[in-house]
Amino acid sequence: MDTKQIYEKVQEHYSLAANTTNNTYGHKVAKAFGYTEDELEQIPKDANLGLSCGNPSAIAKLKEGETVIDLGSGAGFDVFLAAKKVGVHGKAIGIDMNNDMLERANKNKEEAGAENVLFVKSPITKIDLTNECADCIISNCVVNLVPEHEKQLVFNETFRLLKPGGRLAISDILLKKELPDELKKSMALYVGCISGASRVNEYEEYLRNAGFRDILIVDNKHDLNVYNDTPRNDARSSCCGKGCAAPASVDDPLVAFMSQSKHVDFNEWAGSFQVYALKPSS
Repeated sequence: MDTKQIYEKVQEHYSLAANTTNNTYGHKVAKAFGYTEDELEQIPKDANLGLSCGNPSAIAKLKEGETVIDLGSGAGFDVFLAAKKVGVHGKAIGIDMNNDMLERANKNKEEAGAENVLFVKSPITKIDLTNECADCIISNCVVNLVPEHEKQLVFNETFRLLKPGGRLAISDILLKKELPDELKKSMALYVGCISGASRVNEYEEYLRNAGFRDILIVDNKHDLNVYNDTPRNDARSSCCGKGCAAPASVDDPLVAFMSQSKHVDFNEWAGSFQVYALKPSS
């Protein structure tokens, strides 16, 4: 799969997700990956799209007054949780390249009245923010969507944006073993966060090459099959604030993912991992 095709399909998939609302699905997926009822009650109801694979805030150790950046912030789920933790004197910045996600995130921001939240349009491989501007960087099930030859750029950018002594807290899907070619080549499973995932040793190498230290990568043992086992609205009949979506073609990646993934035991090939690392203070 070439880079342009990957980004086009990822954009298509997440635009469709941004315009599809199923709060029951989102709630059940979030609970399966470690979010508490209290956390889910703190955010705008349309911020949780069921796209998580972990809870990065649980290991981020956010403090009052800090600046936190969320890579691939989507509708703002983790940004709004982070904003609560850093308080009015802190700042929570979401980075996303999808216009539909950013539109939905900003509507959620307006609904929440979250003055310490900012959403920025940018790819996570080249972020338009100044050096050493963040105390902590989080991300939730996004780095696996970046083409393999560009993944190192994500960690280089993360290192650049962090202040000395800053920390990285990521939830991501990583592979437990090499995928067979039929799964590796599936665009549906790529936008579904499986076939673009890295191995644990590759992830650690990206982090070390960027300059991170004290790296910890832990398998949370969450059940990835929750994506299949939890009923959600079919994209072809979903409605959102903009009105009913147009009928989806069989080429839509979300529809293809939902169809193909029914026959895949995600847990056999991949896992939900928490990743923590520090930028040296000197």
